[in-house]
Amino acid sequence: MTITIRSGSTVMFTGDSITDGLRRVVGHGLGVGYVLRVAEEWGRRHPDRPVAWLNTGNAGDKVMDLEARWRRDVLDARPDVVSILVGANDMGWHTLDPEGYVIPARDFEAGYDRLLEPLAEAGTELILIEPFLLPVSGVIEAGSALVGPEQREEWRADLDPKIEAVRRLARRYGAHLLAADGMFAELAATDGPEHWSLDGVHPTSAGHDALAAAWLRLVA
Repeated sequence: MTITIRSGSTVMFTGDSITDGLRRVVGHGLGVGYVLRVAEEWGRRHPDRPVAWLNTGNAGDKVMDLEARWRRDVLDARPDVVSILVGANDMGWHTLDPEGYVIPARDFEAGYDRLLEPLAEAGTELILIEPFLLPVSGVIEAGSALVGPEQREEWRADLDPKIEAVRRLARRYGAHLLAADGMFAELAATDGPEHWSLDGVHPTSAGHDALAAAWLRLVA
């Protein structure tokens, strides 16, 4: 089953920096990442079905940050389709921010559930993108922190229950799931993880292409 996007629909993408795509830096509302690629490819495939594409992704956001702006940035737009990618900052916050702490999977799931409930009540079509972590090698600088194999192992242990939470929520709300973590694991096994993400979290251009292609397979 795919989501049918009708002419004149409003499609909203939201989440963290992966969705943000430097949109405020470059002055382009859709950013330069997978969201822009989706919109451009849709336009090429379906010139007879124009769509209003919106992007409210914010770099650094966690589920709790989405909650704080959910009414203003998402619900008030009355979108027909909402696509959410969040979780990378919920995973690594305790190592990246001096004031951060480990966010339990149950709190992550409860907050995410509160995001989805009003959308489901409004009959909004939902696409949930799994957060992901690629097994890159070496030590990577992430902000003021250095992230090496030990930290990534810790992140993976923290992320897996949150991915399971996203999968449960997709089932609960009848949402379409983009299984990005598994997708990137398969791609990394063939071409190496650094082809898809240099730091394990933020996609390269090829990674954004892969996300966009996977997203477009969920719609018609």
